[in-house]
Amino acid sequence: MPRLLLVEDNEMNRQMIVGHLKWLGYEVFLAADGHQAVELTEAVHPDLILMDMGLPLLSGWEATAQIKANPVLATIPIIALTAYAMSDDYYRSMAVGCDAFETKPIDFDHLASTMERLLAGSR
Repeated sequence: MPRLLLVEDNEMNRQMIVGHLKWLGYEVFLAADGHQAVELTEAVHPDLILMDMGLPLLSGWEATAQIKANPVLATIPIIALTAYAMSDDYYRSMAVGCDAFETKPIDFDHLASTMERLLAGSR
């Protein structure tokens, strides 16, 4: 069972996303801010990370950059999840190391296929 880290500060979004991910058969770990994301990634070494970009304390962009800067963690695929749908946000996410970009509200069919593609490429 693939292990995912969901980084999301909004409780309602977190519950909805976790429900979908568990239904798809994933084991899900949760972080509510960028600092927790970095710490849990180091502790758990998830197979994939779903990273909200608009996080308190340490943004998703900053957390992604820290994770990708660590050679032990750098190969973990990260999907940016954001309500910021501007092209600048896409390029900013890719520049810090995200492997894919999904906008909110989430299209779960598209997200699932993106996750499967990234997980297949990281095995």
